[in-house]
Amino acid sequence: MRFARAAAAAVAVAALLVPGTAYATTDHTGAAAARQVRAPGKTVTLPVRDALAQLPVRQEDRTGYDRSQFKHWIDADRDGCNTRAEVLKAEAVVAPEQGSRCALAGGQWYSPYDDRYISGPSGLDIDHLVPLAEAWDSGASAWTAAEREAYANDLGDDRALIAVSAASNRSKADQDPTTWLPPATAYRCQYVEAATRRTVNLDGWTLRDEDGHTFTFRHVRLDGRSTVRVHTGVGRDTRTDVFQDRRAYVWNNDHDTATLRNDRGRFIDDVSWGRHRGHRR
Repeated sequence: MRFARAAAAAVAVAALLVPGTAYATTDHTGAAAARQVRAPGKTVTLPVRDALAQLPVRQEDRTGYDRSQFKHWIDADRDGCNTRAEVLKAEAVVAPEQGSRCALAGGQWYSPYDDRYISGPSGLDIDHLVPLAEAWDSGASAWTAAEREAYANDLGDDRALIAVSAASNRSKADQDPTTWLPPATAYRCQYVEAATRRTVNLDGWTLRDEDGHTFTFRHVRLDGRSTVRVHTGVGRDTRTDVFQDRRAYVWNNDHDTATLRNDRGRFIDDVSWGRHRGHRR
């Protein structure tokens, strides 16, 4: 059984991700703990930077991927409704009628990817927000069959599965947010926040003002649900703050609009201040 999902999350324009805090406890055994962290099954205490530094980094690898290796849709709680039906029932704007063997008829749904209302379940797909192929690329190839099945049918995380129009889901296919964004621009930031659960490479992303002046991110990577602040003027870049390092600022501090685009030039979001404060999305 799946409960209805909560309301949408807030947006952080420059970073695209909802701010979060990583907690770690520093003690006097940091060096020893760092040596132990690779041993499976052990609990250690060490600074979060040390823990992150020891995470293995590998290139994505799609070798051997086949969608059938992620068994879905299943009836995990044996109530007669499989995962697809559970999501459809939970996300319906107008509840469908449920017949024998959980056959659904009628009802209405909202597809946030393309800002459409859809009548009847046949026009809907259930999308894995993080595609199965992406999961495989990032390590699911080493999971057991049971772990891949659990991932493909995850009803415990409201971000995992979403009912959307079949057209928008098939347009997305197995792409991640670097190559595909929802046609509905107002949903893009929320989509990126929900879909991105790993480091985001902002290299080549741009902020542009109303007069066409552009700031380009260089060598900036964000951990999931972290933020980066872009400052006018000169300063020393850190993991959370970057500086334009130029006398001619990209935007007017009194009033302007900053437009964010990814490295492929796709519009992500914009924000205004001064006489035209707010989002124009």
